[in-house]
Amino acid sequence: MDYERLYNFRFRNVDQDGRMAVWEQVAPHVHDIMGKPEKLLDPAAGRGEFLGCVPATETWAVDAVAYEQAAHKPDTNVIVSPIMDAVLPDDYFDGIYVSNFLEHLYDQEAIHQFLLKMFGHMEHGGRIAIMGPNYRYCSSEYWDYADHFVALTHRAIEEHLYAAGFELERTIPQYLPYSFTGNLPTAPWLVGLYLKMPLAWRVLGKQFLVIGRRP
Repeated sequence: MDYERLYNFRFRNVDQDGRMAVWEQVAPHVHDIMGKPEKLLDPAAGRGEFLGCVPATETWAVDAVAYEQAAHKPDTNVIVSPIMDAVLPDDYFDGIYVSNFLEHLYDQEAIHQFLLKMFGHMEHGGRIAIMGPNYRYCSSEYWDYADHFVALTHRAIEEHLYAAGFELERTIPQYLPYSFTGNLPTAPWLVGLYLKMPLAWRVLGKQFLVIGRRP
């Protein structure tokens, strides 16, 4: 599949400045939940919105597509490669952030192999955060995307993390809306207000956030 062409079509009407306004609020919030890791890997970094806004000392971005206008910080280590082929240091990262990626893998075994690889690149005590659409809360929209192959819930993510060797630390079944271009305005103060109101997550949240830790 030509993912670059696919994503250009998918986001053709999306205001990139609006997306960045959202991530400027979301990235530090997720970073805090993760325990503020300093050496952070995003193995499916896309256009780099998360790493461009996260307050980590060292950032690594991996993606199979080279985005010319990615929002990475100037000193980000950028690797253009499918994540399973990427050469990364072992026992190194204290934080790995995986967003809207696992549902794009072909099957459950592919998810397991990916998480085993992430486990090997993480230092002891490091945390992995997995965010993605929770099929339990967005089943009517889930299959609207050509690159969704596996239906996942927060419970399935918990099992996957544990099977790969991680300890479970925190599960938020409903965190972000399915799309910030829909239900939630992108004004920074409104996004910041939403993130401070967990009760609102239970109304608008359709994406899970699950935190695991390498023992």
